[in-house]
Amino acid sequence: MIILRVNQENLKEIVEIAAKSIKQGKVIVCPTDTVYGLIGDATNKKAVEKIFKIKKRPKNKPLPIFVKDLAQAKKLAKINKKQEKFLKSAWPGNITVVLEAKKGVKLHTIYQNTIGVRMPDFKMLNILLKRLCRPLAETSVNISGQPSLTEIKKITTQFKNRKCQPDLIIDAGNLKTSKPSTVIDLTGKKNKILRK
Repeated sequence: MIILRVNQENLKEIVEIAAKSIKQGKVIVCPTDTVYGLIGDATNKKAVEKIFKIKKRPKNKPLPIFVKDLAQAKKLAKINKKQEKFLKSAWPGNITVVLEAKKGVKLHTIYQNTIGVRMPDFKMLNILLKRLCRPLAETSVNISGQPSLTEIKKITTQFKNRKCQPDLIIDAGNLKTSKPSTVIDLTGKKNKILRK
């Protein structure tokens, strides 16, 4: 497990290292606009399986994805005009939406024909998403059932002496205390909040 500290001076360099790692199917810990998260290539089955294993997440709890923009989301999910209007007002930000996945989309995060999608609002992560041009499977870095983590020391302690660890931790210091994103299901006639 490699830990790299990111700042304004080395931002581009860290993004390149993170992009290379993700392309190799590795799983990394990354700061987001909410909490620290585990991210990996959503098109890579082994990477997605490793995220589940690291987090000890039940397989019936699908992973959402990060996208670089609305256009990318439209390639992966069915988005009507009403949904598009909502997304334009909510993104970028801490809103994950559940949408119907398009047929033929090969992601390992689709569950019962639906997909959770979010466009984050965090500089480093947005640059990484644009650099990779592919959706990233994501989830908060905590072990399932435990509180979300914003402090880097608690994250490194959590993975100490564990067999299954992330390959890389990007340390942006302690984040502001925050909750994971709000999850809203847009697949029905009415929008339904699944997690506040």
